[in-house]
Amino acid sequence: QVQLVESGGGLVQAGGSLRLSCLVSGRIVSGNVMAWYRQAPGKEREPVVVINSAGRPNYADSVKGRFTISRDNAKNTVYLQMNSLKPEDTAIYYCTLIQGGQSYWGQGTQVTVSS
Repeated sequence: QVQLVESGGGLVQAGGSLRLSCLVSGRIVSGNVMAWYRQAPGKEREPVVVINSAGRPNYADSVKGRFTISRDNAKNTVYLQMNSLKPEDTAIYYCTLIQGGQSYWGQGTQVTVSS
């Protein structure tokens, strides 16, 4: 069984930084894709960034130049470094693993950016 656990969320002032982590456990196959999504109150869940097994990321326009994803395959961990945070980045951030035609999700971590 695959499990994902996010951590690192919190309250930060606008312009500040946070680093989210996502630890993956269970059976992980090669060629998987990992991603960070977020869901703000009253809005649909949206992709923030996707990274394939080769480490190639694809960012949403709203976070380009401010967020950086990285993955440590040896530690089965994906990170999301978020800089220059804005109030509109406030959301629950979810980590997801896509492999074998299935998607696995974490429980989410709250990020709140105050103005």
